[in-house]
Amino acid sequence: MNLNLSGKTALVCGSSQGLGLASAIELAILGANIILMARDESKLKNALNQLNTEHNQLHSYLVADFNDSKNVQLVIDHYISNGNTIDILINNTGGPAAGRAIDAKAADYLQAFNNHLICNQILTQAVTPGMIQSGYGRIINIISTSVMQPIYGLGVSNTIRAAVANWGKTLSVELGKFGITVNNVLPGFTNTVRADYVVKKKVADSGLSEEKVMEELLSKIPVGRMGSTEEFGSVVAFLCSPAASYVNGVNLPVDGGRTGWL
Repeated sequence: MNLNLSGKTALVCGSSQGLGLASAIELAILGANIILMARDESKLKNALNQLNTEHNQLHSYLVADFNDSKNVQLVIDHYISNGNTIDILINNTGGPAAGRAIDAKAADYLQAFNNHLICNQILTQAVTPGMIQSGYGRIINIISTSVMQPIYGLGVSNTIRAAVANWGKTLSVELGKFGITVNNVLPGFTNTVRADYVVKKKVADSGLSEEKVMEELLSKIPVGRMGSTEEFGSVVAFLCSPAASYVNGVNLPVDGGRTGWL
């Protein structure tokens, strides 16, 4: 099985922590050169030190704020204009605030659409010419299992994540002939800051103890536990490898079997 990513360059968004960083770590283990992208430079510097360099990779980072799509455009355009190319793009950014869909303001939907779909589009348009020229490209959208089964209390997120999933599927059809695959990876209940936020929100809304909330959440996962960021990152890294060249346009849950079970 060919998992070798030596000589490939991966731009990993939202990679100062959580699922983005976990994906970057696993891609580096397979030999890829990593470019981290997030808004907090101090966290990016710390994340950079966690990346494998056994294959003599050159890792770096770009500072960009996904709350400002114009900033993302400027950063990626400057990088590409200097003659750089990207072989692997991991689209990922923090999710919208929890809350019912009916209670959300129009501005909440617009901001989430901008943070997720518009920033993804900007980055994808910037890197695909290089992928087409080389005949190799991997685009992974880290989204949510809500694209297959909406999650109660995440109204804006459910809506925007579904839009990103369909955007990704559309791209997979358009770009497949160039040797570029586009896949959506859907994290379930994984041990991240976002999961901690969801648990605390449920505790506040329900009045139940954190222990009871965790028990209820885990009861819906067939494997009976939370996922680790390493497990998630490994799936992302595999899909970016030559071994996954015929996997294109899928929504892949990494959730211990929860989606569709309850």
